[in-house]
Amino acid sequence: MDRRSFIKGSLAATVGTAISSPAFARSFAGQSVTITVPFGVGGGSDLWGRFLAIFLQKYLPGNPVVIVKNVPGGGSVSGANLFAATAKPDGLNILVSSGSTQFPFLLGEKRVKYDYSKLKFVLAGPTGGVAYISSKLGCAGLSELGKLNGTTLHFASQGITSLDMVPLLGFRLLGLDVKHVIGFPGRGEGRLGFERGEFTIDYQTTTAYLRNSLPLVKRGEAIPLFAWGMIDKDGKLVRDPNFPVLPTIEEAYQIVHGKKPAGIEWDAFMSFLISGFPAQKLLLLPDGTSPDIIEAYRKAIRDMRNDPEYLSKRDEMIGEYEQVTDLEGETLFKQATHISPEAREWVRDFLAKSYDAAL
Repeated sequence: MDRRSFIKGSLAATVGTAISSPAFARSFAGQSVTITVPFGVGGGSDLWGRFLAIFLQKYLPGNPVVIVKNVPGGGSVSGANLFAATAKPDGLNILVSSGSTQFPFLLGEKRVKYDYSKLKFVLAGPTGGVAYISSKLGCAGLSELGKLNGTTLHFASQGITSLDMVPLLGFRLLGLDVKHVIGFPGRGEGRLGFERGEFTIDYQTTTAYLRNSLPLVKRGEAIPLFAWGMIDKDGKLVRDPNFPVLPTIEEAYQIVHGKKPAGIEWDAFMSFLISGFPAQKLLLLPDGTSPDIIEAYRKAIRDMRNDPEYLSKRDEMIGEYEQVTDLEGETLFKQATHISPEAREWVRDFLAKSYDAAL
């Protein structure tokens, strides 16, 4: 079964369940809800979870106390494993997942004990990003990438199986010769290295790009190439609304190669792209959670999205993208957590042969 057929079938099953299951009121009055964040305090996923907690407490029926429990370790795998093994499907336990949690699952790492096909979707939090090169290379954009033949570009990477696997695979698809210098603690450090001239290609997520990289573009020091793109309600890659003049990575491929991307390498890349950006953050309930509890959470999210306090603080706290729930979110969730066996094997083989990755 191909990727799109799998997702359509899964969504059909979800719709069928929702239609056949009677919805009834569920109250959490006098109870406590625990959000498990499998990261330490202060990171992006922790801030996202704590921001959502304010509104879950406000809009879940009965206004339960909502607390955040940090369970760091193993790059988020330890906390997710613990949640999958112990969380009860009573609506009082919910998990924050990020691309760092989803990538090990997609790669089929043995240490992963959680299964996204058994977890129940509530919310997806997207983010975007823009890739750019140094203007010193003498290349004015995608149409002139041929000028870089024979030139090795340098990129500051957080690690080959981190979220930086997306540019690792994406730059390769565009035919760029990029040396990934591994070990940087974050994208901010990579940007500073780019500004110092130590690196010649970089990408930043939307907020960081607008705040710190766009000034480099305006000063003529950086040339934007493409934005990763967003996923629309039909599951297709479309232009990022924050960067409507920039092509998506798919459009960039067509500009460079003169044809649409296809094949196992592209399929593998798309799995990690969606998991790392359009569905980078997920809010999930345990296996066995009843439809009425799932609906209570999704309604709380719908109410949150219309809350003036949420609207006034959203961009600053969690980014410029709307949080996605219901069937549109289900599409993202299925795409972000599914990879064909063939695509998984291609990525594992590529990482092992090119970077000695032991997965």
